[in-house]
Amino acid sequence: MAKNKKGREINGIVLLDKDTGLSSNAALQKVKRLFFAKKAGHTGALDPLASGILPICLGQATKVAGFLLNDNKRYFVRGQLGQITDTLDCEGEITETKDFKQLDEVQVKAAALSFQGDIEQVPPMYSALKKDGQPLYKLARQGIEIERKARLVTIHKLDFLGYENGIISLEVSCSKGTYIRSLIADIGDKLGCGAHVIELRRIGFAHVDIAQTLKFVELEALASDDFTALDAKIFKSEDLLPNIHSVSVDQQQGIDIRYGRKIKIENQVDSLVKMFDENAVFLGIGQIECGYLQPKRLFI
Repeated sequence: MAKNKKGREINGIVLLDKDTGLSSNAALQKVKRLFFAKKAGHTGALDPLASGILPICLGQATKVAGFLLNDNKRYFVRGQLGQITDTLDCEGEITETKDFKQLDEVQVKAAALSFQGDIEQVPPMYSALKKDGQPLYKLARQGIEIERKARLVTIHKLDFLGYENGIISLEVSCSKGTYIRSLIADIGDKLGCGAHVIELRRIGFAHVDIAQTLKFVELEALASDDFTALDAKIFKSEDLLPNIHSVSVDQQQGIDIRYGRKIKIENQVDSLVKMFDENAVFLGIGQIECGYLQPKRLFI
C-alpha cells in the first residue's frame, strides 16, 4: 500500500493501556507513528508514574477530546504513609518524614473514607495547570511556588482495599479535575503523618474499563502493511460518548448541519447531543437550545 508521507486520514479512538515511566505525549507519538495517522491527540493526561487507560484520538476524533475529559475516572492507588515529597509521589524528593507506626488499619480506613463526596482540593504544584501561560510543574522545577485556589471535586466512591506496613491501597471513582496525588497527601495530613503516591493506575474512564484496552506491545504485534488488524482496534468516537443523547436529522437538515447552520428541531430538551444524518452517519456534536440545534463540533 502506498503511503501518504503526511499520514493516513483515519478517525476514531484507540484505548491504550499506558505503561509506567512513559509520558502521555510520548505514548501518543508512539501510537500515532504505529497507526501512521495524520493527526492524533490524547485525552486526560497521565503522569509518567501512572499507568492505565489513555484514550488516543485519531483524526477527527480529536474534536471529541474535550467531551471525553468531562467524564468520571476510576483509579487504583497505593500510598506510602510517613513520607512527604515535593511532587506528592515517589518520583520526588522526600521533604519530611513522620512516624506512622502508632496508626492501625481502623484509623487509616476511617481517614480515607472521610474523603468521599464533594471535597475541596488544592491542585499540586507539579501539575499541568497553568499560571500566566506557564505550566505549574515548570515553575515548581525552578523552585517557585504560587498560591493555588482550592477546587471542588467529587469522590463518588472510595473502596478501602487494605493497609499494611505503612502502605494504604484504595480504589477511587472521582469527577474530572481530581488529583489522586493530592487525595493521598490529604489523607496523610489528616492522619498527621503525611503520605505520597507510590503506585497509580487508571482503571476506568467514563464507561470504559481497563479490560478493553491494549498495551503498546500488543498493538505493535498487530502491525502490518495494510493496517487491517490495527484498524480493527479503533473505536468509533460516538461509541465512547454514551452519556450524550443522540438525535437524527433528515436529508435537508443534514445539509444545513454540514454547513454549520442551526436548524429547528421539535420535541427535544435543551442538551448536548450527538448528531446523525438520515443514513446514521455521525455528523458531530451539537447543542439544543430553545428548540434549535446548533452544531458545535462537526466531523465532516
